[in-house]
Amino acid sequence: MERPLVAIVGRPNVGKSTFFNKVCGTRKSIVKDMPGVTRDRIYGDAEWCGHAFTLVDTGGLDVKNKDDFQLNITRQAEIAVELAQVVLFFVDGKAGLLPADYDAAEFLRKFKVPIVLVVNKIDNNEIEKTYEFYSLGLGDPIAISSELGKGIGDVLDQIVNNLKTVVSPEEDADRIKIAIVGKPNAGKSSLVNRLLGKNRVMVSNVAGTTRDAIDSPFNYNNKKYMLIDTAGIRRKRNIESDSVEQYSVIRSFDAIRRADVVVLVVDSVDGLTEQDVRIAGFIHEEGKPSVILMNKWDLIEKDTYSMNKFNEKLSEDLKFMDYFVPLYGSALTGQRIGQLMDTVNMVLDHASYRISTGTLNEILQNAVLTNEPPTKNGRRLKIYYITQPSTNPPTFVLFVNDKSLMHFSYERYLENCIRNAVDFKGTPIKLQVNSKKGDK
Repeated sequence: MERPLVAIVGRPNVGKSTFFNKVCGTRKSIVKDMPGVTRDRIYGDAEWCGHAFTLVDTGGLDVKNKDDFQLNITRQAEIAVELAQVVLFFVDGKAGLLPADYDAAEFLRKFKVPIVLVVNKIDNNEIEKTYEFYSLGLGDPIAISSELGKGIGDVLDQIVNNLKTVVSPEEDADRIKIAIVGKPNAGKSSLVNRLLGKNRVMVSNVAGTTRDAIDSPFNYNNKKYMLIDTAGIRRKRNIESDSVEQYSVIRSFDAIRRADVVVLVVDSVDGLTEQDVRIAGFIHEEGKPSVILMNKWDLIEKDTYSMNKFNEKLSEDLKFMDYFVPLYGSALTGQRIGQLMDTVNMVLDHASYRISTGTLNEILQNAVLTNEPPTKNGRRLKIYYITQPSTNPPTFVLFVNDKSLMHFSYERYLENCIRNAVDFKGTPIKLQVNSKKGDK
């Protein structure tokens, strides 16, 4: 059962993201003292008194502003409210009641959902500052200070009181996490929306529209997944050192670390760039199974050999991860996107595969007979046996007489022998070399 959603809405810079981070126990939503930092909806799991739910942080509401970008933000907030069982309407106790608060309250009233009025930034128990907010007609305001952690429990009590669906925290822990990563404007958010079947994240031709990693739960073929849409990762030298974008890129790399599998979205029109290779290198170093989606394939002028040419280019630039799995499609048109989840599950299966010790040592024996281990200073490397202690990524330990005799080229040869015997396409594998005590 999916967790019930609780949407946090309000005009810009009223402290919604600070509250979100306090409750979720992590800096999952970007906080900076400037309006408009949160553009998309950002999801985080929370628990209170044995009740599990998902908080949704939304961009700042300015419903009278009709420019395209603000309309998109308003639409995102609208979707969040439509999906929510409870809405937290945040206002600013320091700034007082503003016309934009009346506009936002009017906007919320058209939805048939319980609204909890939260007056934030009441740092010194100045309850009298909440009185004017009764005129919004949304019931009793709750005074809190997200920054200081005051009054948050009262808000959480109101959330639990209004929830229709009760979900224990353990029910959502087994979702398979899929990080969608790539350069800005490669089509990551369009891909997420295509997979979810709804406009769950903002899509714009402006690079950098997604600033944070956005978690979206969904089910596919009776399996539970969590899609993580991330901010576009630009080259480090192009990012200001003290910018929101810097935080966004850090969050994108963190999404890769916590993911079970990664989809690297590449703009086919631009081709595989140096920055795409850097991102692929990070995925490889983190030991994550992955799929490379060559997106916008519908925009490429093709002939019979187009895909082969692209594959050759990928093979040349991604020699360090020659296990890569490419998929050519279009998030915009849906071309081959139906194959993506099957491919994701395939590479996940490969990353989880365990080889028996007997089979492993047969592979090792054949490898050594075909190509003898190297010598160094008159001493030959002896390999006694091999085991696989773990998966995700598949990890193998070689026990040898002296690991200093192992040359990297022979280690790569052994890895290739394992790959030739067992299908580990789409996942890195790790080889560790241990010296057996007393045999140096």
